[in-house]
Amino acid sequence: MKMMNKQLNVQQSGFTLIELIMVIVILGILSAFALPKFADLGGEARIATLDGGLGAVKSASAIAHAQWIVDGSTASASVSLDGQTVTMSATGYATADTAGIVAASQIGDDYSIASGVVSVNGSPTAATCSFVYSDTTGGASTRLTAGC
Repeated sequence: MKMMNKQLNVQQSGFTLIELIMVIVILGILSAFALPKFADLGGEARIATLDGGLGAVKSASAIAHAQWIVDGSTASASVSLDGQTVTMSATGYATADTAGIVAASQIGDDYSIASGVVSVNGSPTAATCSFVYSDTTGGASTRLTAGC
């Protein structure tokens, strides 16, 4: 009799198998709704990379132009920035190639340039994940993000 009373007074704690299965099912349903919202982070990252390159090109163009003016404007076809030789156009802005704006902005590892079109390396369609740099005005415009 004493043994029965001891067993009746002991309460078990924990979850039943059905409760654990229900929690797993609920978590599965919630993750099925949340996963698509976080699935395409690569495109947003490439757009952010593109914007970073755009800012680097704009500031490097202004710095190279200022150095060209300080060096005596038309006297030099190139300027030296941080030990890099940057080729300059007739209007005093870095040329739209690897020896010009890519060297000035130091974006050669993550970007490629062809005919003034700077695109992000690794983007699915480089032509539509790009911006255009003009060595005539030193400006960067026509930001395309459809292919990022």
